[in-house]
Amino acid sequence: MVLFNAATKELTAKIVYYGPGLCGKTTNLQHVYDDLPQDGRGKMLSLNTQTDRTLFFDFLPIELGTIRGMKTRIQLYTVPGQVFYDATRKLVLRGADAVVFVADSQAQALEGNKESFQNLIENLKDQGSDLEKLPHVIQFNKRDTPNALPLDVLDREINRFGAPTFEACATLGQGVRETLTGVANLVLQHLTEKYGGGVSEAPPPSIFAAPPAPRVEPVKEELPLEVEELDAAELLEELEELPLTEGGGMASRESAGPTGNSVVEVPVVLDRSLFSTGGPVEIRLKLYLK
Repeated sequence: MVLFNAATKELTAKIVYYGPGLCGKTTNLQHVYDDLPQDGRGKMLSLNTQTDRTLFFDFLPIELGTIRGMKTRIQLYTVPGQVFYDATRKLVLRGADAVVFVADSQAQALEGNKESFQNLIENLKDQGSDLEKLPHVIQFNKRDTPNALPLDVLDREINRFGAPTFEACATLGQGVRETLTGVANLVLQHLTEKYGGGVSEAPPPSIFAAPPAPRVEPVKEELPLEVEELDAAELLEELEELPLTEGGGMASRESAGPTGNSVVEVPVVLDRSLFSTGGPVEIRLKLYLK
């Protein structure tokens, strides 16, 4: 059941990961949580039981597009796989807008998959919902195991209503994104048909945002250094006009040049645009006159 928040202009849909014990529900959500950008995910809450490593439930909001100006937020939950937690399953399943059924592909798990799928149908029926009409997908997990059943066998034995199916190896993160994206698109399509006239204001969502492109710094164009050429006579005239003092920034004469000749320091100030520093750069030219 979609929840509306008029204050924040958000509608929230609920997706429940369902399946037998140790089928990979928790692993799926852990990979989803790790792969989502931090600014697009909420806080994950978990409650472990003594007999099962499956989460009691997960709360994981995911931002999607907008429908009629309202943001679409999805909450992800898992249910415990053991039969004696059936009351908890019903509680978590209440109000679900879509279901991901995670099946264990191993041959010895086939009966457990079928029992869990039947349990899903019955629990939804008790709440006045019909799985055949509810958006749902099936993930065939653990495809990397040596005794995994063929896909056509699993589809024939489990997929009663022709739902979309996805292969996965959740421990390696394979198929996790595809499964979530598939069910999220079903939810968004269902919501747009129900509340948005069948037309979404945004293209189908990408659950996992692509990492931002690296920023390319513009290459600063290096300006050529302009040099005024002077002949010997003009250079001597410039030097004669300089006051001969001992301070820096003005011309000075020193008697101890490298070859015993006179040394003249000429201050030259260039335009600041030729350099990366903020202020003017002073360059001293030492001319040895014979």
